[in-house]
Amino acid sequence: MNLIEQSVGRTALTLPGATRIFHDHNIDFCCGGRISLREAAERAGLAPEALVAELETLAKGESDERDWQSASNDELIDHILSRYHDVHRQQLPELIRMARRVEHVHGSRDTCPDGLADLLTELHQEMESHMQKEEQILFPMLRQGMGAQARDPIAVMRQEHGDHGEHLERLMALTDDITVPKGACTTWRALYAGLREFRDDLMQHIHLENNLLFERAG
Repeated sequence: MNLIEQSVGRTALTLPGATRIFHDHNIDFCCGGRISLREAAERAGLAPEALVAELETLAKGESDERDWQSASNDELIDHILSRYHDVHRQQLPELIRMARRVEHVHGSRDTCPDGLADLLTELHQEMESHMQKEEQILFPMLRQGMGAQARDPIAVMRQEHGDHGEHLERLMALTDDITVPKGACTTWRALYAGLREFRDDLMQHIHLENNLLFERAG
């Protein structure tokens, strides 16, 4: 298939380094992974040929990234649980704490992300519920090879991933695309560094589920 007509999710899976380029151009490769590169580029205001040319410059040789397409469902699920579920449970409470501190101390500044702590709290609650449903219901079904019977739970998880994506969009709007303002204190800088890490982790997490694990079950 011509790369320009390949889906964003497939490209993210098969081309090491593609996710970095997608991040640079604010292209959603997790929740929006099913659309073609052509459509994604047009939505981002880019010339599709320019995006493809940028992707084609990526080294196609050795990469530090593991190709999870070759992993079994058990391996992939174990990775998702340890690398993302466990990590999100560590990230979010600390991000909420720092966000409340920044809002309390710097709330009078125009650049203060007022409402960020509440947004993160809402996201934390929704993600905890979501992850428990995966851990207790969906993942055990997939481990047992019950992909056909898991279609309805997968549809629910995809919808909730879309909700997480909307939360990320609100987060980006509140923080000026996670841009540290001039004169920001140490806590504020640490908060935004943590937000960038969390955003990247969550997008990769959703990407592996939507574009690989769930696709296998279909």
